[in-house]
Amino acid sequence: MTASDRRVVVVVVPGTGTWAPPGRDPEAWRLALAEDTYEVLAALDRVDVAMAVAGDEGAVASVGALTWPGTPTYAVDPARPVLHAVELAGPAAAVVAVSHDVPDLPGLLIGKLFRALAHADVAVTPAEDGTLAAIGVNVPTADWVNELAPTFDTALTDLEARKPRRHAVAVGPGWHRLRSNVDLARLDPGLEGWDATRSILRHS
Repeated sequence: MTASDRRVVVVVVPGTGTWAPPGRDPEAWRLALAEDTYEVLAALDRVDVAMAVAGDEGAVASVGALTWPGTPTYAVDPARPVLHAVELAGPAAAVVAVSHDVPDLPGLLIGKLFRALAHADVAVTPAEDGTLAAIGVNVPTADWVNELAPTFDTALTDLEARKPRRHAVAVGPGWHRLRSNVDLARLDPGLEGWDATRSILRHS
């Protein structure tokens, strides 16, 4: 596979535990979400998967232990984790960075982002809380995208305001991130997957 048709998906994980449900360990929760999100993406066809950690080498090691052998895992700059992850992904036609807290994300949504990047500089999956669940970047990265350096906390309105032409930003179907107790209600117990997250929720 050449760089002109290589597609990469990178799970971007914060270096330390963030929010966790009451009574759950934030570090265990962070790793469970990252593991389940990785498993969703590792099952996709015709993509290479990597893990990027916004933290030190110790944080990288704990995340790398969740992956299949051969999965690249590397540290990225916490100030620009998405674009740094894109840069470290290696030669590719497009890279999609996915937030670690979408353990039940349908893989189909990632495919939609890659298709949109055929004509857009950036393609995103908006989250219901106003943030972004995934950010796809066409390679080489457009100058305006480098200047904005979007993260998962970047508002969609900011992307729309900065785009230099009408179709520079493509918006895919939305999804939800797990960032509060309210978000937990969106998990469907009847769906297969998100096993690590499910295990944490079952046990205090």
